[in-house]
Amino acid sequence: MSIASLILTYLVVLLCALTAVAVYAELRRRRFEPTASEDRIFRCGRCGYVYTDDPDVDRSRCSQCGQMNEAIRF
Repeated sequence: MSIASLILTYLVVLLCALTAVAVYAELRRRRFEPTASEDRIFRCGRCGYVYTDDPDVDRSRCSQCGQMNEAIRF
C-alpha cells in the first residue's frame, strides 16, 4: 500500500469513529432529556398568574383569584 492510501484509510476510519460517537451522544441526550408536556398554558386576565392545566380543557379557573381564562395561543 502506498502512503497516500494509508493516510486516506486512517482519515476515513477516524471520521467514521467520530461520527459514531456523535450519533451515540445525540441518542443518549434525547433519551435522558425531559419530554415536552402536553398541558395547556393559561394566563389570568385579572391577576396575571400563569398556570397549566390538562390538554383537554378549553377554559380553566385561576387558582389564585378564580377567574375563568382561555388558553394562550402561540
